[in-house]
Amino acid sequence: MIGMQFFKDKVMAMALQPQNFKINQQMIGRDFELQYKRDSYLKDVELHHHDFYEIYYLISGDVTYTIESRLYKVLPGDVLLISPKELHQVHIQAERSVYERYVLWLRPEIIQALSSEKSNLFHALDPGRPGYGNQLRLSAGDRARVLSLLEQLYQEDQAEAFGSDLLPMSLLTQLLITVNRLALGQELPLEDLPRSSKTVAQVIEYIRLNYAEELSLDLLAEKFYVSKYHLSHEFQRQVGTGVYRYIQKKRLQIARHLLSQGKKPGEIYSQCGFSDYAGFYRAFRAEYGTSPKEFAVSVKK
Repeated sequence: MIGMQFFKDKVMAMALQPQNFKINQQMIGRDFELQYKRDSYLKDVELHHHDFYEIYYLISGDVTYTIESRLYKVLPGDVLLISPKELHQVHIQAERSVYERYVLWLRPEIIQALSSEKSNLFHALDPGRPGYGNQLRLSAGDRARVLSLLEQLYQEDQAEAFGSDLLPMSLLTQLLITVNRLALGQELPLEDLPRSSKTVAQVIEYIRLNYAEELSLDLLAEKFYVSKYHLSHEFQRQVGTGVYRYIQKKRLQIARHLLSQGKKPGEIYSQCGFSDYAGFYRAFRAEYGTSPKEFAVSVKK
């Protein structure tokens, strides 16, 4: 498509410049946002989370993805499904291959609006469902189908032609139905990780389930029968951040979710593992650039 190639050429020209990752990724006034990105160089991506769902399609690149306690080797044509509840981080070897992908962000409200009583489009994106996995490895035909829908959606979302207010929603519905059908048809096992990485995965899962309790490097090392120095080194190597920082990010993620549901800041800090409100306030503002109360007010608007 000529229009699609025009947009890709513009992005390719930008790809020659180093791209900085912005941890406070936000959607502004949209039900969904589809981005096409192509980078020949990308600076380190920090561990982060969103208030929205993400569907990620890799076109090219040497990519490994950490999502909560799971480590995925992502191949071109793979789809990743990431929920607001999941901390995640991409690891890129950009010097080996150009990093090219589509990233679709979806507010929960639009998924709900497009669902029906018979067809719940949240199904594939729900971490609580039996057999849930973040990675979909597609056949050649399915890869072509998903990529075609993404390209059409990207082009129509940029267009101002007749029906461009209607067609994106139709394409988005088709894409979500396709992803749900593919997710229902497969369940991939975890990667066969080295022993040290499996220990890190177990620690991350323990933090996910016990974020409200007292947690420390010493406690975790003792519980999993490893040296705290070894755990600290392996955690930093695999996750890209320290144990304490990861615990804090998980607690802040839970706090942000509770605030978005209408909970009061003074009521939730202890539920998230913070010992006092002052420490919670400082950590929240440092992470998100706003106070807990200001964030709670903003999500009500």
